[in-house]
Amino acid sequence: MAAHAFNTTQPPPRGRRGVWSLNTPTITILFLWSLVPLLMTLWFSFRRYNLMAPDRIGFDGLGNYRYLLTDPGLALAIWNTILLLGAVLAITIGLGTVLAVLFDQEFFGRGIARVLVLAPFFIMPTVSSLLWKNMMMHPDNGFIAFLMRSVGLKPIDWFAVVPLTSIIIIVSWQWLPFALLTLLTAVQSLDAERKEAARMDGAGPIAMFRYIILPHLGRAIAATTMIETIFLLGIFAEIYVTTSGGPGFASTNLSFLIYRYVLQEYDIGGAAVAALLAIVLANILAFFLMRSFARNLET
Repeated sequence: MAAHAFNTTQPPPRGRRGVWSLNTPTITILFLWSLVPLLMTLWFSFRRYNLMAPDRIGFDGLGNYRYLLTDPGLALAIWNTILLLGAVLAITIGLGTVLAVLFDQEFFGRGIARVLVLAPFFIMPTVSSLLWKNMMMHPDNGFIAFLMRSVGLKPIDWFAVVPLTSIIIIVSWQWLPFALLTLLTAVQSLDAERKEAARMDGAGPIAMFRYIILPHLGRAIAATTMIETIFLLGIFAEIYVTTSGGPGFASTNLSFLIYRYVLQEYDIGGAAVAALLAIVLANILAFFLMRSFARNLET
């Protein structure tokens, strides 16, 4: 009787219907979480919506799109976004790989050196930007100006002469610890017996790095590139604190261009179009990054 009563319990749902019934709440929440803001942005992109002219709000068709495409700052903002992304990725991953190999070796003070190298990642972007602006790159009182004067060179105003380069340096300093930590973990996961066998076969440091370590870092580099790209496309605080997008549009990226539309021109419609453009650019990059990441997982 007890066994019969036990067997009368309903089995858990199986098959595709059971999977969908379990995942429906999560899928619905994620769908609404991403779709509703996208639809609202698309709706505002077709409307004349300026907070300074509430009496003129209405349907504008493709007016916002025409306005954005004729904006002289758009092409420069796209170029700055791509240049900032590419330069920071090249610096952080290239230098992070070299430092990961070096920190994998035993040397005096390695623990202290690791702490110092990883410290910038835990500093807020606003604080690190102020540090670089007032203590490092200041044309009169900055540390770099002091070094340049000590060797007979004339200090420069970094944020006026090379504003985008200055922001690239700041952002790279912030993200280098993340790349180093990820790549160092991958280097330390390499089989010690494999490295020892390569040394016994006569492989030198360069050959060891090229044929053993670098191929092993493929997945870690792909993952680091994908994660950094997600965050670097939205860089804003560093630009706002240091250059405010200037001089002119010299250091304006898409994120800061959207800020200019919303909080400087109060143009919600134009900002919506710029946001849609940023979404398209992010999805194009994500497509190629995901393909590269999947290819590294298959190898």
